[in-house]
Amino acid sequence: MNQPIKKKTRLPINGVLLLDKPVGWSSNDALIKAKRLLNAIKAGHTGTLDPFATGLLPLCFGEATKFSADLLDADKTYQTVVHLGVSTNTGDTEGEVIQTREVNVNEAQIHAVLEQFKGDILQVPPMYSALKRDGKPLYEYAREGITLEREARPVTIHLLEFVQYEAPFLTLNVRCSKGTYIRVLGEDIGNALGCGAHLNALRRTHVGHLILENTVTLDQLIEMSEEQRHALLAPVDALLSSFPEVTLNDELARRFLQGQRISLAKEEVLHPTELGRVRVYRQASDVVAKQLLGSAQLQEFSVLAPERLISTAN
Repeated sequence: MNQPIKKKTRLPINGVLLLDKPVGWSSNDALIKAKRLLNAIKAGHTGTLDPFATGLLPLCFGEATKFSADLLDADKTYQTVVHLGVSTNTGDTEGEVIQTREVNVNEAQIHAVLEQFKGDILQVPPMYSALKRDGKPLYEYAREGITLEREARPVTIHLLEFVQYEAPFLTLNVRCSKGTYIRVLGEDIGNALGCGAHLNALRRTHVGHLILENTVTLDQLIEMSEEQRHALLAPVDALLSSFPEVTLNDELARRFLQGQRISLAKEEVLHPTELGRVRVYRQASDVVAKQLLGSAQLQEFSVLAPERLISTAN
């Protein structure tokens, strides 16, 4: 009689994996593959990266998933190649060509047009996007041949840097606010140049303070042992390192983990003077290292209001 196959027990792993997503993979498919390779119980990503795009995709495991939404609001940086003269219905290489025009531009004209897209701009979301109308993603309408009116939304282009132009390919570096569609930016630049455009390539290099140089590929993960994969995980507070730090003694830490608001003005606790989001730690002792407790809001009169708590810190 055949023995039943024993299911592998998933592990309560906590941390952040910086993945270099390959072209052709959806963010969710890459997450599922990494979760299986690390044998993790719980995992999530920090915002999608288009299948045709490559680059930095931070993946969160265990307790880190509580803070994944923080990177949704973070600035993103990309290097992109804009194919001038050819427009597609998706704004990238995955769509069908809908128009081809002659390209007759020089670098001086390109630099002049790029100036128009720096700073605060309005951008119309593309039909091929996951934004929903009446509970249905826009891309589903687009696949049915339906085009809906979309309101322009404000976004900020912090950096729009010319890298090189080898006709008809224009390479740019872009640092932008959340909600920016680089596909739309490429199309708008092409239209401003009078020739149309679509994205030929897109690579994300930064998400907030996280950088591409610290990433690992799926192929590299596959070749590693489970222990080596776990060793790659950054600590949970890698997602919070841009926030000021507050360190509490054992008693205050206990109260904080119970969800109590704490008046730091009454305690001998060093804390930032600027109000807003902070990361909170339990102080180190002779036997225990400094421990992340979660995040909080530092409010008026030095009141610390718990926000998201680490359940393993108790």
